[in-house]
Amino acid sequence: MERLRALRGLFACVGCVPRRTRRRERGRVASPVPPCAVTLLLQRLQDQEGDRAQAYCELEHVLWEGDSRPPCGVVNRLLAEVSQDLTAAQGVPDSVRTAASNVLVALARTHFTLVMAELQGHLKAVGEMSKEFVLVTLSKLFSSYAPQCISFVWLMLAGLRSVVGWVRGGRTLRIACAVVKQWLEGVKVHLGSGKQCPWPATEIEQIYKNLSQLFCSVLGNWQDCQEEEDKQAVLEAVATMMAVLLQEALHREHVWEQLLWLVRLYQKVQDTCRGTKSLSIFLEALEGVQSVIPKDKFLAITSAVFYQLSDDTKEHSEADRAELTHCILLQARICPEETVLFLQSQLGADREAGCVAALGLLGALARSDEPVMSKKLPQVVEAVQCLCSDPRTQVRRAILHFIEDVLSANARSCSAWDVVGHIFSEFSRSTGRRAAGDLSAQEAREEGALQELCMDILGSLDVSVRGMTKLLWPRLLLYVVPAQYTGMLIPVSRCVQALAERGDLMVREVEELDAHFLSSMFQGPLLTPQTLLARLLVVAGSPFAGSELQAAALLLMQNLHSRIHRAVGAMWATEIPLLLQCLQGKDESFPDSAEWEQRLLKFLRASLDTMEDEAWTRGLSCELSRWLSSSPSGSGEKSFLYKALGTVLGACKEVLHVQEKLLQHLEEANAEEPSEAQGMISFLSHAAESNFHTVLDTLTVFASRLCKGQKGRISRRKKMELDSRRAHATRSALILAHGSLALRASKEQLLARLEGDIVGNILLLYSCSCRDLQNTLALVQSITDFSSAFQAVGDSVCFNPSLKGKLLEILTDLLKKYYLGTPVSPVPLKVVLALEQLSKLKPSLGTKDMCDMLSLCCKNVVLHPSAEMMLKIKKSQQAAQYLQLLQTSLKALGRLMVVLLETETSGLFQNIVHRSMMSDNMWERKRALQICSQLLAACEEHGRGDACKHFGSLVGLLAPLTCDPMPTSRQLAVTCLSSLLRIQAKATNGVIKMGDIGSLCEGLNDRSTVCQLQTSSKIARIVYRDFPLEDTIDFMMAIKDAFRKAKGMRVRAAGRWMITFLQMYGKDICRDVPLTNYILRSCTSSPQHSTFMPFLSQAVVILTRCQADITTDSFFPAAWSPQTVRHGGE
Repeated sequence: MERLRALRGLFACVGCVPRRTRRRERGRVASPVPPCAVTLLLQRLQDQEGDRAQAYCELEHVLWEGDSRPPCGVVNRLLAEVSQDLTAAQGVPDSVRTAASNVLVALARTHFTLVMAELQGHLKAVGEMSKEFVLVTLSKLFSSYAPQCISFVWLMLAGLRSVVGWVRGGRTLRIACAVVKQWLEGVKVHLGSGKQCPWPATEIEQIYKNLSQLFCSVLGNWQDCQEEEDKQAVLEAVATMMAVLLQEALHREHVWEQLLWLVRLYQKVQDTCRGTKSLSIFLEALEGVQSVIPKDKFLAITSAVFYQLSDDTKEHSEADRAELTHCILLQARICPEETVLFLQSQLGADREAGCVAALGLLGALARSDEPVMSKKLPQVVEAVQCLCSDPRTQVRRAILHFIEDVLSANARSCSAWDVVGHIFSEFSRSTGRRAAGDLSAQEAREEGALQELCMDILGSLDVSVRGMTKLLWPRLLLYVVPAQYTGMLIPVSRCVQALAERGDLMVREVEELDAHFLSSMFQGPLLTPQTLLARLLVVAGSPFAGSELQAAALLLMQNLHSRIHRAVGAMWATEIPLLLQCLQGKDESFPDSAEWEQRLLKFLRASLDTMEDEAWTRGLSCELSRWLSSSPSGSGEKSFLYKALGTVLGACKEVLHVQEKLLQHLEEANAEEPSEAQGMISFLSHAAESNFHTVLDTLTVFASRLCKGQKGRISRRKKMELDSRRAHATRSALILAHGSLALRASKEQLLARLEGDIVGNILLLYSCSCRDLQNTLALVQSITDFSSAFQAVGDSVCFNPSLKGKLLEILTDLLKKYYLGTPVSPVPLKVVLALEQLSKLKPSLGTKDMCDMLSLCCKNVVLHPSAEMMLKIKKSQQAAQYLQLLQTSLKALGRLMVVLLETETSGLFQNIVHRSMMSDNMWERKRALQICSQLLAACEEHGRGDACKHFGSLVGLLAPLTCDPMPTSRQLAVTCLSSLLRIQAKATNGVIKMGDIGSLCEGLNDRSTVCQLQTSSKIARIVYRDFPLEDTIDFMMAIKDAFRKAKGMRVRAAGRWMITFLQMYGKDICRDVPLTNYILRSCTSSPQHSTFMPFLSQAVVILTRCQADITTDSFFPAAWSPQTVRHGGE
């Protein structure tokens, strides 16, 4: 009461009479104080001079910066002037009000009590005035002078109650609510800070009383507000008031009574985040007091917040969800039993969103690591376990997130439920659903996201969490082998790596696990070291697994080496990091998947050699055999398994075991599938590495079974089996396998078994086959392979002549057959490759046989396919493959011709190359030029000057082709001419004067035909510099052929070359003039003579000018007029 009386006296001192009276009596008051900045600015305001907002800003600056206190009289006048603008009902802009408010805040620095008294007077005043900026100023005062404001709280609450009585909504309501929240939060902080209380007990009682009255006034006047912003402001203010009232036991009952009103208002607010923050204010206060909230009121809050979180009609932001979760966690700290029971009750709800929200909140509670929650966690885990079979995608995702939260907090609480097994089961479940192929695009994406979540959870486990080692090890090993968990090997590898670094891998043995658990997980053989290694090898060798998964498999092998075999630890510690470097791209020499497989198989063989354990190796072969038998055909996994099993069998020393496995998989393989056939071949080849004779003996036995009864009497059923497509495909694969074995055999093995067993088996299997394309190609390829292998043995070894003759006969028959048949078959092209290798074997073929063979090869490779067929080939899907094979065959044919160079050259160019170079088929001309370039390059390399004998005819043949329609042919023609000039220079010991033919080649690529002809003429002059004149007739005969057979640009090029030659050497060929005359005259009989007649006429003119005793009559008959000749000369 004494403070109140003092304050009232203070009000009288400053003239705190009704402001309306003061306005009427206001006038200029003389001041004894000399004028100062404050006084001058105040006078400007009173005289209404200038911008009031600007004057207020200057005044605020002076009050903040000045060191002296304005006198009381000046302060009194200033408060009167500012209050006029601050409380004016209308007519004053907000900018002026704001500036006036700031002046009061600055004035409070020296006259706080006076300013506060003025503002409190305005709050309680009645009549038409605006209190909005009064409230704004009070908020600013608290922000700047909170400790000083605390003493006026009880008075402030009384003043605010009068505001509540007449304000019903709008901005003033929201500002009033903000002021209430701001001042009461300051009260809470002050009460909770432990500092000495500034209020006596009676004043504290008055504060609670005034607050309670304000609380009731707010509930009575503002409970029906409609605007969303008003609801939010009232909710914040009421929650703050209730939080303060909770501090006083006498008022708690009133709080409990109005709690449902608070919950209902919370449910009406649309801004979930802001509303939940208001509710959290109350809950945080409730947590700090020793009071038990009524159960029904608590459940009402829990239900309201939970409904907001689980309302799937709203799109909550991350901030909203975080605030709602925080609110539930607060409730769990206050009433853990009730909160956990409530959330458990929501797990069985039919509403999916409610179940998902409950799982998320239970996970958050587990992650919070509250002591009370730690006790309840096993109970919660058991409740969640009941949802494992729920098919709803969101529920499954929520369960996984719950497991992640539990494992990050306390792995021991999961002892009653195999949560790790559930993660793998969910991964397998999603894999199966995606593989079924009956999901929509959205469902497929959801299942894929679940798989990624499973991998992320397992990969991010912290093995240092208590109970984690016992939970993971060695249980993780059970998920390495089953194929449905292949994608999980990456996180499994990380976990095992972390356990290995901690030294936890030797803590327990697999046998300590529950036997029922083992059998339910595997449903097959027990987890053996061989099973583990086989699975990891398959994953590491799969080309479709991806480098990350392959690296995970290798890391598992390295960390589990003691579980696999005790002898490989040191070796794997060195080799596996090198393999990992290949996968990580650090090794630039690592080219492709085939090279990777080769390195991995080499690593496997080195590991087996290090073990030196025959029984263990047999066990591994049995395990790989089992995997191979169960793998689907065509898979990359099966392809690698064939090679891996072959490698292991190659390391086995027990012959009977090797033969048993070889026969088993030869019988099981379906060679009709190309991948299976290739698998058989690689299987046998790898097994023959150290068991060549055993493999070949087994093949001989199996081949005899396939050919049994071809001449004898067998049952009809057996005959049908031997004549089936599968049997023929198997024979074809075995034929190829024999060739592959020859390539892998050592010199001693090959010499001992090639002619009798390898070639014998090949011919036996071919004789029993249906002679279709597949078997024919297999035969040709195997001949190529074993011929190449035998040639590598050495030049001193001779092949069986009769056997070689038989093989040549088979190949030449195939050439004849396919020459008369379909020209686009790959058989003749591959036969050329086989003949190249076979012809190199000693004894060498005779010249006649070689020429006949080359003639057949040229018919199949050079003359065919036709131009029409080439167009069809280029449009087919196999165009690239066939054209590549054609190029390879052309090179092989060229090499065959090089072999013939050793004994014969005379007919080589004339009989084989000449005809094709003059062909109308531009593809045939191109192929002939390729052969010619190879032959000339070989002559140049071996120093053979034989080609010079055909210098004139070759130049005549090549000249028209420098303007061939195909750019490649033009370049090849120049290449041949260059080789021919170099051969001539070497043969005559002359100097090569070729000029820059390389730069001239660019002109031949020009699209302009005129430019091509000009370039061709320049090349002709370079070629003619050292032309042997004795070859003139051969040259002219070749030009004649070009005139008669060529067309278009080739004729013009031939004419240009002939004219250029005569211009250079017309005076020097006197003895050849009669024959030249005959050749030129013979051209006139061609039906196409009109195309080259200008060139013939020009040639006649040149010869008559060079040879004075020769007239045009000696060249042409009388039927030709002189005008024609002159026209040609011109």
